[in-house]
Amino acid sequence: MKKVISICLILFVGVAEVAAQSDSIYIEAKLSPDKKTLSVNQELVYYNHSEKDLQTIKLLSWVSAYKKRGTSLVYRKLEDRNNDLHFAKPDQIGNLLSLSIRNGDHELLPANKISEENLFIPLASPLKPGESVQLQLQYQLQLPDRKFTDYGTSDQNVALKYFFIVPDHFDPDNISKRNYHDIEESVNFNTYWTINFDLPVNYFIESNLPQVQMNSFKGYLDSDPEFMISQYEYPSIKIKTEEIDTEIKFGYNLKPEEKQNLEFYLPLHLKFLQEKIGSIPQKIFISDKFKGKEDFFGNNDIKFWKFKFQLFTDAEKTDQDYFGIITKKILDEKIIADKQNDHWFKNGLKSYLEIQYLKKFYNEAMLLGKLPEAKIFGIKPLKLFHASEVKLLDRYGLAYQYIMSQNLDQKIDEKFAALSNFNDMAISSFETGTLFNYTADKMGTEHFELILKQYIDKNTHQQTKPRDFLQELTLKDHSAGYLSGFLNQKNRVNFKLRKFRKEGDSLNVKIFKNTNEAIPVKLESQSKNEQKQSYWVETKEAEKRMTVSIPALDTYKITLNDDYIFPESNYRDNFLYAKGFFSNMKKIKIKLIKDIPNPEFNEIYLNPRVRFNNTYDKFLFGINFKNQSFFDQKFLYSITPMYSSGTGKLTGSGTVSYSFLPAESIIRSLTFGVNGSYFHYDYDLAYRKASVFSNINFRKNPRSTVSRGIAVSYNFLERDLSPAMIARKDYDKYNLWSIGYGYTDNQMIHEKSLSVSTQWMEDFNKVTAEGYYRWEFAPKQKLSLRLFAGYFIRNETRNNTFNYGISRVSNYAFSYNLLGESATGGILSQQYILADGGFKSFIPGTVNQWITSFNVDSSVWKIFHVYADVGIYKNKNAPTQFIWDSGIKVRVIPDFLEVYFPIQSSLGFEPSFKDYAKRIRYTLVLNLGAVINAARRGWY
Repeated sequence: MKKVISICLILFVGVAEVAAQSDSIYIEAKLSPDKKTLSVNQELVYYNHSEKDLQTIKLLSWVSAYKKRGTSLVYRKLEDRNNDLHFAKPDQIGNLLSLSIRNGDHELLPANKISEENLFIPLASPLKPGESVQLQLQYQLQLPDRKFTDYGTSDQNVALKYFFIVPDHFDPDNISKRNYHDIEESVNFNTYWTINFDLPVNYFIESNLPQVQMNSFKGYLDSDPEFMISQYEYPSIKIKTEEIDTEIKFGYNLKPEEKQNLEFYLPLHLKFLQEKIGSIPQKIFISDKFKGKEDFFGNNDIKFWKFKFQLFTDAEKTDQDYFGIITKKILDEKIIADKQNDHWFKNGLKSYLEIQYLKKFYNEAMLLGKLPEAKIFGIKPLKLFHASEVKLLDRYGLAYQYIMSQNLDQKIDEKFAALSNFNDMAISSFETGTLFNYTADKMGTEHFELILKQYIDKNTHQQTKPRDFLQELTLKDHSAGYLSGFLNQKNRVNFKLRKFRKEGDSLNVKIFKNTNEAIPVKLESQSKNEQKQSYWVETKEAEKRMTVSIPALDTYKITLNDDYIFPESNYRDNFLYAKGFFSNMKKIKIKLIKDIPNPEFNEIYLNPRVRFNNTYDKFLFGINFKNQSFFDQKFLYSITPMYSSGTGKLTGSGTVSYSFLPAESIIRSLTFGVNGSYFHYDYDLAYRKASVFSNINFRKNPRSTVSRGIAVSYNFLERDLSPAMIARKDYDKYNLWSIGYGYTDNQMIHEKSLSVSTQWMEDFNKVTAEGYYRWEFAPKQKLSLRLFAGYFIRNETRNNTFNYGISRVSNYAFSYNLLGESATGGILSQQYILADGGFKSFIPGTVNQWITSFNVDSSVWKIFHVYADVGIYKNKNAPTQFIWDSGIKVRVIPDFLEVYFPIQSSLGFEPSFKDYAKRIRYTLVLNLGAVINAARRGWY
């Protein structure tokens, strides 16, 4: 009874210090000596902040997100290519071990299981708007291992956040469920906290709450409480000036030089931010998780083998990193926003403030820092790249351009949990920050920041509605009205310089925009000595073409929205030259190496190519001409003439394609193209191939691992034939038509794919289906299953050229990357391609009627696997055949270089064969695109 009275007195005093209708939470928490269990006594005063009676209170118990495999947290971690939680042991996961809830003398039972993340507590009587209810909770938590989300327990320390049971302030209707995704969203705000910890001996604790005495914290928070418990006392830095009195505490150790740099830069950061957004919190706590999430992307040293290349000095990196970290932390403390729906507001403001900081202190800094100055054998090779001339400030526009060019960008107001990791940065942060900067540039930064300060002050201690902020910007400058519309749909706005005409002392410049929105555009003229004049052009609704008159002076170049200041869909049409041979045009630039595109030029990339084609062409030397930079373009060409040292003839290939990328459609890309090639496939025998193709890739959620597409193609092939081939009436010319559908799901645990296709020509028509499934049943241990079926609807061919293969493939369409096209012996003939029957043993024969095969592959130990293949096939005028094989696979480089050792098969015990060495097979994938696609999984 005394304990209850003391708790009530503490609550009364705490509540008196804040607004009358602020929730209050009192907690006594005891951490077990092994740091695995937290026992909690909790008192909760909950106000009904909604406008209707509440029959039920919804509490969040997000520790339960760590408990079972089916939670949103586990699924999200798998999307990010992290399977630690999926394979966690029972003593590593989080769990609510027990729970008791009382309201005075009445015991309240959750309407659902306590193992759920959302606990629905029925009330004895309705809670009216503005009224409060007092709950007493007793529960015990099993803390999860910290490696899953950086919150939980480890040998070194314990990080606590999102583990205490709290009301859900962002969901007053108490109907829908909120799940923990580890996205640092707000859970509880407008709350007065009192928390006392009972810790093991010799442990220290830091928090974002004010500390009133050892292990005791009390204060008002608009963010969620966070604690770091450790045997070490972590550092802090006190900033005290005439205007700022703030203590910054760290949940990790600082190196001496890092702390010294921070003591210099942090006062500058806080002063800068105070001028931009107003008052600074008196206490700031930074965890190592928060630091890792919010530091400056792209300024890290580049490490390769034993070499390290530094882009920026250690002091500059500390300055850039911590400005972003401090900025986001202060925004989190000052602004209450629903991260799921309004993530773009604080993320965009962070990027806006970064842009302003970079303008002031790093305006001339390069994206690659000092790296272009690095010398190799006395030269600076990176100076050959346009990337060496790109400014650090351009990073915001370039990131948006990169993801938009692949049509994988998302709407700004997409639910945050649905954003891909890359779009979190490129869209929610960079695109929104660029739009804020563009608006501030148009109306004046002082006006923009005055509106921002007033908006933040007006919404202190209450949830913001960021669209109201956009409305206030529009009231100040009507041209900012386009911002609200940008949130709801993907941005594909494009301004284009059509041409100019000189009349007297003026240049009449024609501008086109592809939208009916009234969006201002920044026009800039530049002389040869780089003197610039800027003009803001107001555009009207439904006006897509306009003419702007500017002084001619000695204008040499005309530019729209230079330096990526507005997130356009295409910058390549924003430049015109006013004098010289390229007047009213763009210059052409020849480049030797793939690069970040320079939108000012029409760039052609020249790359030397060297290939080896067995002994037919021997070495192939050539030059590839293409227009594809690091960013995808709609129109692409790639032409590669080559010289064959084996035949002394010219060979080569070429492709031209165009892609349609509708922003809002069931289709992500629709591509049409033609290509042709001429190479040798045997001694003195060449093939010529001409193709027309079309590919449809369907829309996908950028977080999803699912891809779907349809491919249609027509191929004309012509082959030189040897006398023996002519004698057996082989095909010298044939027309191949094909259409197929493909589905892939590259999720981490259950990877699967399905493809169905049909192919036909004058003499045959066949249908093929393939299903693939790979299950990771333990960390880095996988079981693979493949089912293949092929059937000839019609087969009137003259020989076995177009038959299904059993252990070898017939490369009649020259679509497989074979090292030796016609090799029948030697190491090149032992290359294995997983296609058709997929048998690893050299089982002779081909199939001209139908075949079904089943391939199994399973991990055994480290890089060693076992495999088995079984199949049934039938040829015309022959009985059905059953075949099988088995063996050991060694994954030297998984999915790229693998070696197969056959053991037992339909042929017998193969290691006993004298030619066993010739029966060993291997796969070799020399595809840089496949490496890149594997590396970027989890980002988009």
